[in-house]
Amino acid sequence: MLEWWGTLDLFSQVLYCIAVPSSLILLIQIVMTTVGFGQSGPGINPDDLPGFDGLGDSVDFDLDVPPDAGVDSGGAGDGGSPGDLGALHLFTLEGIVAFLAVFSWTAILAYQSGTPGTLAVLIGTALGALAMYGVAKIIQLTARLASNGTLQMRNALGQTATVYLMIPARGTGQGKVNLTVQERFIEASAITDGPVGLPNGALVRVVDIRADNVLVVELEEGESSAPPNDGTSS
Repeated sequence: MLEWWGTLDLFSQVLYCIAVPSSLILLIQIVMTTVGFGQSGPGINPDDLPGFDGLGDSVDFDLDVPPDAGVDSGGAGDGGSPGDLGALHLFTLEGIVAFLAVFSWTAILAYQSGTPGTLAVLIGTALGALAMYGVAKIIQLTARLASNGTLQMRNALGQTATVYLMIPARGTGQGKVNLTVQERFIEASAITDGPVGLPNGALVRVVDIRADNVLVVELEEGESSAPPNDGTSS
C-alpha cells in the first residue's frame, strides 16, 4: 500500500485524499437512508451552520424563483405548500458529499488515462456539479411526496361541509362538520360568526381557518338556518 502511494504524484494523492473519505461518507449516507435514518427533512444547508461556509448568515444558497418569472411559487415562504418543502437546495450535506465523490473519482480516472490535470479537474467539476444537482432534485421530489401525503387543512377553504353537531351562533361555541379534504373524508371542529346557529344536517362553506385547525363556516346560499322538520306540529 505504501509502495503504491509512493508511486503517485502530489496531484493524484490530493484527489485520492478527497475521493476515499467522501466515498465512505456517501456510502454511510446511502445505508442510513435505506434503513430509515435521515428522512426528517431536505438535508443540512451549510448556510444554517455558523462558520461552515465563512460567508456569514446573509448568504442564501437556495435557488429562488423571481416573482416575475411566470412560475407559481405556491405560496413560497410560509412552509404550507408542497412547493415550499420541495424547494431546490443545492448545497446540502448530501449534495456536497456527492459532488466531492464524483468530482474526485472522475478526475482520477481522467488523469490516469492521460488527460492533463487542469482538464481532468474541469471534467470532474462538471460531472460533480451534475451529481450535486441530481441529489438536490431527488431530495426535492422526496420532500414533495412527503408533503403531498400530509393533510393540509388550508385545502378545506371554500369546500362544502355538512354540520353533524350543531354550531352555536356568533362564535360562542364549537360544533362539528364532515367534509372531504385531499380526497379524505374527515371530521373537524367548526364555529360560525353568523347571528344564528347552524343545525345538524345544514350545508355550510368553509370561509376561514382559526387556531388548532378550527374551521369558520357559513351557510351555503339557499340553505336555511332553521332546524330540520321532525314531522311534528304544535
